[in-house]
Amino acid sequence: MGHIQFLNCMPLYWGLARTGTLLDLELTKDTPEKLSEQLVRGDLDIAPVTLVEFLRAADDLVAFPDLAVGCDGPVMSCVIVSQKPLEELDGARVALGSTSRTSVRLAQLLLAEKIGVTPDYYTCPPDLGLMMQEAEAAVLIGDAALRANLHDAPRLGLQVHDLGQMWKDWTGLPFVFAVWATRRDYLEREPAVVRKVHEAFLASRDLSLEEVGKVAEQAARWETFDEQVLERYFTTLDFRFGPDQLRGVTEFARRTGETTGYPADVRVDLLEHPRA
Repeated sequence: MGHIQFLNCMPLYWGLARTGTLLDLELTKDTPEKLSEQLVRGDLDIAPVTLVEFLRAADDLVAFPDLAVGCDGPVMSCVIVSQKPLEELDGARVALGSTSRTSVRLAQLLLAEKIGVTPDYYTCPPDLGLMMQEAEAAVLIGDAALRANLHDAPRLGLQVHDLGQMWKDWTGLPFVFAVWATRRDYLEREPAVVRKVHEAFLASRDLSLEEVGKVAEQAARWETFDEQVLERYFTTLDFRFGPDQLRGVTEFARRTGETTGYPADVRVDLLEHPRA
């Protein structure tokens, strides 16, 4: 099973250790894009998968309902950091962090259709200092984005634009950055195991949000952020995947599908709850 070592996934995994479920899982830790590739290849049975990669492989994957990493407004950790107003980025160099395809595609969509500019994009490692030496703006996700948003950008006098808030302002919908999914062939072989894992993650998420202060306290021991910031971050994120989130996914697919490698009306299959 896959595990993203970003702070935004900590509330989904923290409770697994508390309930003992973690002992039953063999975790593979990597970046979102690497885990997505491993799930699609069949090297993993269950994993978080970035939305773009899930939509590209939707025929082979089944998503877990009510479980995702997303937002309904600001997300704090998926941002465009810019040296100038976004409206002035037409033709400017914009660095794309290499650890996620979904946030990058969302940023490109927003800049093209909401802002109306066509920058000169290039991909590089997510290091804000290096990015700003060569680019007018940068797209960052995860912990690097959180650091840029809360620490580095204000110190350097850079503008920060939250991709989740930009999407919400534009469409009125939540945004889903990653879902949890299983391979369809694994679900057919091990339906009971898949459902137990799904239930364990839901229980972990609920426990973590009930005790979010403890989660933040533990995370703050090895992070550059204090407990209050982390608690705000964990409660800003939206870990649900229900009808509203599905509408957001459908809208994103409609706007990006033809240029991103999946049908604009791609079908998203969700794990069915076992019938009583």
